[in-house]
Amino acid sequence: MAAEYTLHINGRDYVTSENKSILRYLRDDLHLTSVKDGCSEGACGTCTIIVDNRAVKSCVLTTKLAQGHDIVTIEGLTEREQEAFVYAFGAAGAVQCGFCIPGMVMAGAALCRRTPDPTDLEISQAIKGNVCRCTGYKRILVGIKRAAAILRGDEQIDPSAERGDNYAVGEQIFRVDVRRKVLGFGKYPDDMTEQDFPGLSYASAVRSKYPRARVLSIDASKAEALPGVVGVLTAADVPHNQVGHLIQDWDVMIAEGDITRCLGDAVALVVAEDAKTLERAKKLVKVEYEPLEPVRSIEEAKAPDAPRIHDSFFAFGNTVELADNVCQSRHVTRGDAAKALAESAYTVTQRFTTPFTEHAFLEPECAVAAPYKDGVKIWSTDQGAYDTRKECAHMFGWDDTPERVVVETMLVGGGFGGKEDVSCQHLAALAAYKFGRPVKCRFSRQESLYFHPKRHAMDATFTLGCDKDGNFTGLDCEINFDTGAYASLCGPVLERACTHSVGPYKYQNTDIRGYGYYTNNPPAGAFRGFGVCQSEFALESLIDVLAEKAGIDPWEIRYRNAIEPGEVLPNGQIADCSTALKETLEAVRDVYYAHPGHAGIACSMKNAGVGVGLPDAGRCNIRVEDGRAVIYAATSDIGQGCNTVFLQDVAEACGLPLSCIANGECSTEAAPDSGTTSGSRQTVVTGEAVRGAAFLLRDAMLAIERGEAVCDDRVSAKGDGVTHEFADGTTFEVSAEQLTPGHAVHPKHPAEALRALEGHEFYYEYLEKTDKLGADVPNPKSHICYGFATHVVILDDEGRVEQVYAAHDSGRVINPIAIQGQIEGGVLMGMGYALTEQWPLKDCVPQVKYGTLGLLRSTDIPQIHAIYVEKDEQLPVAYGGKGIGEIATIPTAPAVQNAYHALDGRLRPNLPLADTYYSHRLGRD
Repeated sequence: MAAEYTLHINGRDYVTSENKSILRYLRDDLHLTSVKDGCSEGACGTCTIIVDNRAVKSCVLTTKLAQGHDIVTIEGLTEREQEAFVYAFGAAGAVQCGFCIPGMVMAGAALCRRTPDPTDLEISQAIKGNVCRCTGYKRILVGIKRAAAILRGDEQIDPSAERGDNYAVGEQIFRVDVRRKVLGFGKYPDDMTEQDFPGLSYASAVRSKYPRARVLSIDASKAEALPGVVGVLTAADVPHNQVGHLIQDWDVMIAEGDITRCLGDAVALVVAEDAKTLERAKKLVKVEYEPLEPVRSIEEAKAPDAPRIHDSFFAFGNTVELADNVCQSRHVTRGDAAKALAESAYTVTQRFTTPFTEHAFLEPECAVAAPYKDGVKIWSTDQGAYDTRKECAHMFGWDDTPERVVVETMLVGGGFGGKEDVSCQHLAALAAYKFGRPVKCRFSRQESLYFHPKRHAMDATFTLGCDKDGNFTGLDCEINFDTGAYASLCGPVLERACTHSVGPYKYQNTDIRGYGYYTNNPPAGAFRGFGVCQSEFALESLIDVLAEKAGIDPWEIRYRNAIEPGEVLPNGQIADCSTALKETLEAVRDVYYAHPGHAGIACSMKNAGVGVGLPDAGRCNIRVEDGRAVIYAATSDIGQGCNTVFLQDVAEACGLPLSCIANGECSTEAAPDSGTTSGSRQTVVTGEAVRGAAFLLRDAMLAIERGEAVCDDRVSAKGDGVTHEFADGTTFEVSAEQLTPGHAVHPKHPAEALRALEGHEFYYEYLEKTDKLGADVPNPKSHICYGFATHVVILDDEGRVEQVYAAHDSGRVINPIAIQGQIEGGVLMGMGYALTEQWPLKDCVPQVKYGTLGLLRSTDIPQIHAIYVEKDEQLPVAYGGKGIGEIATIPTAPAVQNAYHALDGRLRPNLPLADTYYSHRLGRD
């Protein structure tokens, strides 16, 4: 007779005969999906629960061992505890993507139950086992401390804060999704179960054991014969076997006779009725390989006799034949760099290398797909619903009818660029369509680590010159990227690395060559900073060496060269009126000089929007439903908070309270294409589209109050944010005053006017024109705008990062609560990039697990001081806001390097930095 285990969970007894992890029992049997599965190896803490008033990771506790213990999940916290954490985390800005938050709450609640008035050290120790990749931990520490104060009765909850009584641009605003993320009832794709989809099946790929091998045979007969197996698919079952974000070179599955390109390439897709059967069936699929010598590095890829990873690829309607392993190249030039450097008073040359690094978002990739109308619908975690639709439609051969694929983006547990490419969405869709049933495809953490694109490894040589006064004269550099087995976003990332390698300075002679090489390493693609982290690390580190040679201190040489409004950037673009790089330098001047020999400084710039002449539109449709203005824009909020920003934009434009505004479904069926969540574009590009639609709604509301009839059920316009062009060709120009927060003309009774417009729609498309790379114009406009930043890193005598001052020209601060966590999280990610994070490979095989990535924990964080520089002069679009998601990471790594350079006089040109307090602690030196 099978043993039975009695479990006491949230005040009730449950009996099971299965000895499995409590994580799986809670999620699969009891459907308590607040308990998240981030790694299943005890490394991330997303599955934290309370056992006998102590925080425990449920993935490492079995049902057998849990007998006789009191188990509590978020659902079992008292109402007072739940409300305390909702309010405290909302007020502190502790929530971004939200996937780690239930685990953080449980760790915090366990601490508060034992220690009602915890110290900062006790709190950081309590969540040391929990990883947050978004916030940098500080906001979470503050949130737990405030929750403890509420539970003690020392602080009161203000209900108006969550209600949003003062919703507008620039106000301290709770994120709109705080409650569902803190209490864990918001749904990510993996939270969808048989209760949502009766008859749900499960899919998973059989993956290559070798980075480069010929697939000799695939025998799935034993797997197909196993009871409970729905079927096994191979490349022969795929209508069009290559997908890709821009370049279609990524095989859905490797066919018999073909050669794998990296470890983890899919060779078969198994579909079963339950997860247990699925794992058994995968082991029964027999694949024979002929292992081949892999191409391990850029140097090996360059060799004349190197095997070609790809013979060709398909992009933008054309087949491109390849003569070597160069995937993409870029050449950015202005002036005469060779002449300028030859005539310089001082020059310095240095080679720099940076490694692959992993996004380490907390939510592994997952998608659910089901047959829908004459195609398929996908519920996904991604960074662009329309991008996923396009790739999946291409796989099915539906390029002319992509609407047959419907994609709905659910909550996204972090992305940082790593969810721009399709991962499991197309596999779930293929299985659902082929077998006519709903299918879930979820990556294990290890599968996620092997599969999705990383930050590009870089090998670059930079030469920088200046005159006798320290004014930069010219830059020459060659940037080589390892793009791994597939292109992903190699071209755009390489382009951004090249265009930003010049830095935010005012010199005109540049010659930058960039090359992205195919290898048999895991693919590389988009990652927060989009190539700029690599090239700016090189430039900003080199500036300190040049300053030393010229006899000028690092702050002063940057200040002399800093771009100002009206001056020309090295890419030819004229800096706009909002440019505030010098102001960020001034903001950190005193603290930099107060720590001689221990402070490092670095500046950076980062574009907002796709730019460089490519189409980049923001689109929004506001529909009045049940007395609310519902915002439809197919934008993925991956944690940065754009959904809340959009609500603020509408509230500011229309004078509506939060109770009258909502975010609509983010899907390709319900919302217009608003572009990928990438390139720091959503606040500016889609934010301006939302504001444009809100102005149309506001004008209709004012007409209602004037007693005028609003005849058209749908009002449509497009424009540049200032001039609106309506469908009939008429135009209207918005006054400068109306474009400034706090100056809009609102209806006197906005809620009543809104109700009178029930069923009406207001659509706006914002498109900012930019110039192509290399455009033959004197001052090409590459991007809508740039954000600028200066970071100062201060070391203690032992070489630990003690403080970071992060001064940002972020334009208008739309939400002060949100920007704090964005900057702190970016700083900590940049600090990890500089010091601890690694992605070691041996013969193209990753030697990592989630727990060995070198991610910084709550006990590692320095004091981070976020400084916002807001000029009176702002851009007219999006209430003057600029993107903050990427630039917060970029200057940190070079500032850390420069701090060590100041401490011991040694340049460390390779990441992660060697011979530091952190490398010694990790045993790497």
